[in-house]
Amino acid sequence: MKITDVKTVLLTGPCTNDPFLSETRKLRSAAFIEIHTDTEHMGLGETYGGYFAPEMVPSIVDFFKPILVGQDVEDIPELWQRMYQCGNFWCRVGLGLIVLNGVEAALWDLKGKLENKPVHALLGGAKHERIMAYATGGSSNYPLDKLSRKMDHYLGLGFRAFKVGAGSHSVEAGFQIERAPEAAAAFEVAKLEHIRTHVGPDVGVMMDGHMGNSPKGQWKLETATAVLKALEPYNLVFFEEPLHYTDLEGYAGLCTATSVPVAGGECLTGVCEWQTFIERDCFDIGQPDASFTGGLSTVVEVAEMLAVRKRSIATHAWGAGGSLMQNIHVAFACANTTIVEIPPDYGPLHSEIVGDSFQMCDGYVLPPEGPGLGIVLSDETKARFPFKPGSGEFNDVPGKNLAEMDAKLSR
Repeated sequence: MKITDVKTVLLTGPCTNDPFLSETRKLRSAAFIEIHTDTEHMGLGETYGGYFAPEMVPSIVDFFKPILVGQDVEDIPELWQRMYQCGNFWCRVGLGLIVLNGVEAALWDLKGKLENKPVHALLGGAKHERIMAYATGGSSNYPLDKLSRKMDHYLGLGFRAFKVGAGSHSVEAGFQIERAPEAAAAFEVAKLEHIRTHVGPDVGVMMDGHMGNSPKGQWKLETATAVLKALEPYNLVFFEEPLHYTDLEGYAGLCTATSVPVAGGECLTGVCEWQTFIERDCFDIGQPDASFTGGLSTVVEVAEMLAVRKRSIATHAWGAGGSLMQNIHVAFACANTTIVEIPPDYGPLHSEIVGDSFQMCDGYVLPPEGPGLGIVLSDETKARFPFKPGSGEFNDVPGKNLAEMDAKLSR
């Protein structure tokens, strides 16, 4: 078997079928990498970079393509190293490595198909019989009766755990969040009181500060500490991103200041960047993403580094169907996985790609059994969801308004 071509496929489709998440995001873009061969087999992977900057992905894939054409997939780490070395000056972290992640995923998918094995078996074998899943819920939809309906929706889909955001979102007022320590703590306590009263003590509840991209500004350590300490009685599985992505000092201090497990790392790329956070014990739970961190093998390495510090992982997954399955395979390959993120009530850029490869029973994800990643991108799906330039997600700034762009592209 020899690789004959490497192609990028960009798509735009409905972000989700979830009526609550749809209040804040109507469309999603996605970038898939196809690795063609001189056999009937083709490898398919996704880079989460396609959700944010899809127009930039094809050029980077084409940069790596000559390294792969004519090669086999006997030694994927060697092929990854060649691509990484070729872009060493500019892709040690960041977008180059994020795109390389999608290429590497496609190589593992191809190898799994050739050997008739699921990818988690190629990464060292499944370390779990099943893994708890949680529904990622985006913002907290307000008023509180709507938040109750949101929780009921996720529990009705079979989840036993869910995550909601700090602050609130309503159609009328948009996103709102308190920033002063006492006010922020009081608001989140009132919310958790409502949540626990509604779902009881046994449902897993997580919160997300979204402080890496909060349009209302970031919490400082004083506010994050006040909020998390106030939430200690409510048995949170974790609190994600209570501080900005880059606040190493803050994260390290916060982990020692509260008993609420602190989670983060969804936007970190590469072992070297992760290492700076891991060595400072910045996270109780790391959240690498196997369509963003740099490769499936990279996520396994990051998980092992966290395990040495007696930390666990909860894989992040908010890409399309390829991203979902890449993270599930890696989650099963890592012994210290505690829970996995699942986009609830997902749309066609998930369902048409994962088919029946994703299986959840009684709130737990089961290990995929088919060869490769278990994903398919048909010509019909490509034709039905053609790419719309500008459909990537971005943080609202003057000249880049996400709501206006969504409305324009939806017409």
